[in-house]
Amino acid sequence: MSRKRVTATSPELPQPSPDLKSLNPLVGTWRISGGTKGQIRFEWMDGGFFLIQHVDLEYGGRKITGIEMIGRRHRPGEPPGPDICSRFYSFLDGLTLDYVYEFANDTLTIWYGPRGSDNCFIGKFSKDGHSFRGAWKWPSGGYEVTGTRVP
Repeated sequence: MSRKRVTATSPELPQPSPDLKSLNPLVGTWRISGGTKGQIRFEWMDGGFFLIQHVDLEYGGRKITGIEMIGRRHRPGEPPGPDICSRFYSFLDGLTLDYVYEFANDTLTIWYGPRGSDNCFIGKFSKDGHSFRGAWKWPSGGYEVTGTRVP
């Protein structure tokens, strides 16, 4: 009996949604300054379905470390969801936080909770992709940040 070998490019295996690649400008390590300080690092997981963010920041005198898994919600027997969603796992306090990502025209928007939330980050990337400036804003406050790519 002959068995067909299945590879990562075989049509039998699902492929990542092409719009996930819109997040490619995030890949790498970033030094963060402004209203929060520290470092974040993005990398693709095997298969290309999930982008992972490693977080090591300080905000308001409080250390924030954790990991965020970014991709589409996809349940068995259902098509992938319409939004690029994430869940952040905070190592020091056990919180889990949900976000929705969109990257278009050099602008990154991250909503805390559902798309369209009034708690969101909007950041604009430089033309060379080596920096961004933006701000988290919510009804009672917010802060500005700058990200610089670490070579």
